Amino acid sequence: MDYSYLPHTEIEVSKICLGTMTWGKQNTEAEGHEQMDHAFDKGVNFFDTAELYPIPAESERYAETERIIGNWFKKTGNRDKVVLATKIAGKAEFTKHIRTTGFTRDAIIGAVEGSLERLQTDYLDLYQLHWPDRNTNYFGKRGYEHSATDYWEDNIHQVLETLRDLVREGKIRHIGLSNETPWGVMRYLEESKVHASLPRMITIQNPYSLLNRLFEVGNAEVAHREKIGLLAYSPLAFGVLSGKYLGNRKPDNARLTLFPNYARYSNEVATSATQKYYELAQEHNLSLAQMALAFVNSRPFLTSTIIGATSMKQLEENIASSAITLQETVLERIEKIHDEIPNPAP
Repeated sequence: MDYSYLPHTEIEVSKICLGTMTWGKQNTEAEGHEQMDHAFDKGVNFFDTAELYPIPAESERYAETERIIGNWFKKTGNRDKVVLATKIAGKAEFTKHIRTTGFTRDAIIGAVEGSLERLQTDYLDLYQLHWPDRNTNYFGKRGYEHSATDYWEDNIHQVLETLRDLVREGKIRHIGLSNETPWGVMRYLEESKVHASLPRMITIQNPYSLLNRLFEVGNAEVAHREKIGLLAYSPLAFGVLSGKYLGNRKPDNARLTLFPNYARYSNEVATSATQKYYELAQEHNLSLAQMALAFVNSRPFLTSTIIGATSMKQLEENIASSAITLQETVLERIEKIHDEIPNPAP
């Protein structure tokens, strides 16, 4: 397993990060614990979760994933050996059962306290804003459309002040963003540059895969120049880049079979691109999943790739991708396909 540092810290994290959003819905607590045991044994020391999980978000299962992880920490005593990241849910129709206030001071403090209790820990290594308070383009929306009726009062200074206080109390070590645009990243970074007492965002958790390389358009330059690390989520595009849905297949218990509304990566153009990537992987005796993950792992702006699996077989294959280095000929062919079908699934 390769490791890298969380930017601006001395914290080493595995190049593969264990994603957890299926635990408590598609996976039982026992299966979640089995996944953590295996990943930890393979050198994965970085776990990512969120108060929102499992998904789809439901009030009766609210934050069940964090509870599962907390029980594993209690059982194994491995808390101090794991770099733990979680997130506060943003404001949306599907999060009204969590809160409706957005990132107010009370909301952030309450969310952190709740996560600490469920995770059975007294500190969080990385605390992230799951998506912006303001209306902007994320979760599959390609372009930004401004509306004068969508009023948003800039609260970024206040958000950072609250996070600063939680850092000072020792409840949070570092902070990060998620589903954020270049404007949002720079706005947070500039605020902490101007006000030296405010904490600095060190990571951004955004989608990045062979089907969605929009991070490269604006955020990649920000990542390089500002030293903010990408935590790439959906590197397999909801499992589409495993190839298991090709030919209109609907495998039993697969995410898109169970939740067909999660169609972000399943449009006709994305399916065409997936077929081309599948054929390329076959030519070089690679599984499509491992080629797709190895590509993401190779990006110079990447800090860690977040994988998620519902079976041990998937988990083993995904973790093994960390040992694969793609040949230049494969990378060149990937670029050719990308030029033909760029970013088919935002």
